[in-house]
Amino acid sequence: MSAALSRHARSIWLAVALLTLGGLLAATRLPVSLFPHIDYPRVVVAVDAGDRDAAQMAAEITRPIEVALRAVPGVTRIRSTTSRGSAEVALNFNWGEDMAQATLATQGAAATILPDLPAGTRFEIRRSDPSLFPVLGIALTSDNLDQQAVRQIAQLKVVPALSTVPGVAGVDVLGGSPREISVDIDPGRVQALGLTLPDVAAAIGKANSVRGVGKMEDRHRLYLVLVENRIASAADIAAIPVKAGQANGAGLVTLGQIARIHPAAAPDFTKVTSNGQNAVLINVRQTPSGDAVAIVKAVDARLRQAGLPPSVKATAYYDQSELVTGAAVAVRDAIILGAILAGLVLFLFLRSGRLMLITGLMLPAVLAATCLALSALHMSFNMMTLGGMAAAVGLVVDDAVVMLEHVMRRMQEGRAKMPPTLLEAAAEMGRPLVGSTLATIIVFLPLAFVSGVTGGFFQALAVTMAAALAVSLLYARYVIPLIAAHWLRDKDAEAAERAGGFMGRLSKIYAAAGDRAFARPTLFAGIVAAALIVLGLFAWNHVPSGFMPAMDEGGFVLDYKAKPGASLDDTDRLLRQVEDIIRATPEVASYSRRTGLQLGGGLTEADEGDYFIRLKGGSRRPIEEVMADIRQQVETKVPGIEVEVVQLMEDLIGDLTAVPQPIEVKLFGDDRKQLADAATRVAGAIGKIDGVVEVIDGLRVAGDAVSVRVDPGMAAQQGLDPDAVASQIEALVGGSAATNVRAGEQLVGVRVRAPEELRRRTEQIAALVLTAPDGHAVRLGSIAKVSIDPGQQQLTREDLAPFIAVTARLEGRDLGSGMRDVRATVDGLHLPASVRVDYGGLYAEQQKSFADLSLVFAAAVLLTALLLTLLFERLVWTGAALATILLSAAAVLAGLWATGIELNISALMGLTMVVGMVTELVIFFLAEIDRDAPLTLDALREAGAKRLRPILMSALIAVLTLAPLALGVSRGAGLQQPLATAIIFGLVAAVPLVLLFLPAALWSIANVRRAEPASA
Repeated sequence: MSAALSRHARSIWLAVALLTLGGLLAATRLPVSLFPHIDYPRVVVAVDAGDRDAAQMAAEITRPIEVALRAVPGVTRIRSTTSRGSAEVALNFNWGEDMAQATLATQGAAATILPDLPAGTRFEIRRSDPSLFPVLGIALTSDNLDQQAVRQIAQLKVVPALSTVPGVAGVDVLGGSPREISVDIDPGRVQALGLTLPDVAAAIGKANSVRGVGKMEDRHRLYLVLVENRIASAADIAAIPVKAGQANGAGLVTLGQIARIHPAAAPDFTKVTSNGQNAVLINVRQTPSGDAVAIVKAVDARLRQAGLPPSVKATAYYDQSELVTGAAVAVRDAIILGAILAGLVLFLFLRSGRLMLITGLMLPAVLAATCLALSALHMSFNMMTLGGMAAAVGLVVDDAVVMLEHVMRRMQEGRAKMPPTLLEAAAEMGRPLVGSTLATIIVFLPLAFVSGVTGGFFQALAVTMAAALAVSLLYARYVIPLIAAHWLRDKDAEAAERAGGFMGRLSKIYAAAGDRAFARPTLFAGIVAAALIVLGLFAWNHVPSGFMPAMDEGGFVLDYKAKPGASLDDTDRLLRQVEDIIRATPEVASYSRRTGLQLGGGLTEADEGDYFIRLKGGSRRPIEEVMADIRQQVETKVPGIEVEVVQLMEDLIGDLTAVPQPIEVKLFGDDRKQLADAATRVAGAIGKIDGVVEVIDGLRVAGDAVSVRVDPGMAAQQGLDPDAVASQIEALVGGSAATNVRAGEQLVGVRVRAPEELRRRTEQIAALVLTAPDGHAVRLGSIAKVSIDPGQQQLTREDLAPFIAVTARLEGRDLGSGMRDVRATVDGLHLPASVRVDYGGLYAEQQKSFADLSLVFAAAVLLTALLLTLLFERLVWTGAALATILLSAAAVLAGLWATGIELNISALMGLTMVVGMVTELVIFFLAEIDRDAPLTLDALREAGAKRLRPILMSALIAVLTLAPLALGVSRGAGLQQPLATAIIFGLVAAVPLVLLFLPAALWSIANVRRAEPASA
């Protein structure tokens, strides 16, 4: 093998150069995003059926749609929320389902049921994926233009300019009602002429006509014959003739004689602001494969070229690329700092600048080749792949260090001087190096069978690390020996000898520890095992637990809900007080507000909405502290507003997985009143639990209604029926869209209705004047009873069963302990037997993820056992090695408990990685033992002495390279902090366990086996 390596040296150099160059090119072209692309198994059907009460909506529309959609193949759960005239039906599928096919199947099922639904019912079907949320949010404001004008600028200038940016999935405009022309009819004049509002609307529609009636040829030309009567302005509308009455001799009046015609805004009960100023928001959404950083840069460039008026100001209220860039910079800094620290360790132990340079050259070459692998697998730079690279730095450097240390040791022993002998020395490490690298790679294999957010996130990290380690193995086995054979000199060995004083002191410490441990090895091994087992069990029962690691995203969402049915003006008045609190918070850089709308869409009433609050960079209070401060101030100073605060990525993942809240107590039952009572009791009880905040009882009320109950007998006496009455009221109050006027590239609607002063107050509804078929006037109050119905509750169902979800968040405590208290409290309420209780939210997702990762951990341990047995064919060695690995895992739990870091999916992934990394150290130790010779205590101590330096170097390098991530000081680094912390504690414990406990355990087991035949 050594000879073959020498013969193909030039080919290897060229291959390394090509891989590095290709990787650098791939790195410049890899898309950059926040998280890996995941196909979330959820499809949402948004239904709009005009103005209907919730109960009627549920019976006529929502339930038939649920029944039809339940038959879609692959649906595991269906949940619906029904409000006034609108509903949202969410379908959940199994993870791994073909979501493109599932979406098509959902569209087909909805289209099938549509003809059976009431006329005017419309639906929109959308897949739940991150493109529903903006990668960039832009606020357009102006000091002298109204919102309608700003919206027109957004639609005509900004949207076309941004829609063509590569990677943009869509551009949404929020705020600023569309322009329209309002035709306010004088009811007295219309009634005197024997007309109705529908008659006027029909006359306007017929007057605005452009119709092609055929084609003809004349004098060698082909003509299109158009009958054209186009309305172009309000003056044209005023000039439209309207026939007074139905008789042949009836006269004509112009529309201007019976109506006031003026520009207006379309009816819209929403409001959008930015930093307290009325605004139009533009949300730029990226495709799943889009590059967030490139998109933001391109959008900024397009905006500068869009030709916005000087009076219109465009400012970013949300920029996801800042978090992506911050995370990338944090990982980059961690890689650089880790590499520097690894170089210092290498110099400390071996005192050779050449070895530092070799290692320094290998690291970027390996990472470049890893980028090439990511490109080939159609992956992106995101927080998980970049975190995988940072976590792999120590292992990559470790491979190089192990090989170089072994070659250096042979040089010090005088057994390797010339290139052939140096290559032979390197070949001796081939088997242990392959085994140690495989030990880390195989722990990632079970992740292929993990689904959900956990699987999607950590599969990307696993693929990145596995690719880096595979390349590192090849380089350490074939490239570094070539470099060492032709570049290392005797003076490098002499430099290593000069480090002997430092190593000598460490060796003496190890020897002294060994004297004590190996004096009574069985007792020592038993005490160490018992102590770590007890400590691990204690930590397991006391360590806080969570789901996703917390990280500072630089901004958060504040969801709010005013009193049910509050008017838009009253809600706005309360929200101005909330904005005073936000502006007074020193950490706030800017904010935007949506009322009647949500950042990510969804069913929203006019009394609710959200803020996105963007914080300043640099030194400031932690984001969780700022969020808690604003929430507490709002609850204290602004009564009548319920608020929830959450970081955007947590909110996004929660919405995409249908688990938006950490705590969700689901109450099922057929009796709605009983359910409502139970929800009130549950909400009141869990709200008293320490750390449980933002409790929502799930009894969402859409608002009050003005009920017009027509007396059929009285109406019939006037020649009317309930449907005719409803049509005339609709025309008077809501108005009817008569036609559209073309203004350039836009169509401006023309709405016919009663003047605002006749429909502003509730009591004015009864005074509305209707027109009977014979032309006489009828007061609405004379044929109908007009009253106010109290707020109509939103109706929720899951899998066709009525239910209410009581939700809450946690502040200052972990999810695991919080849910234990919640479950105990709910059990103590002794709810009626007919009310079934279930638990969802992030807690349910946490339990699933913990179960999956526990299986991954167990599978990793079993695969490690198989690898160790294949390498050494000694079951006793395998058993002792597994004991060492599991005790290191116990130390991880103790470390998490001691530092107060939650046991979440990131920490569990770190715990699994500890299995592979500790196995590496075990393999290095066992490789020094002669399998064919009798196992003696001296042989074990000698193996420890020989492997002391590489084991210390490997562990120290891994710890130092992960330290920047474990400190978590940079923005966006929180996702990898628990993982890095877990690995550090595992490796710190693994060094003494491998060097002292493992040989003691091996010796003890060997003694037991030798004693068995003697006793027999």
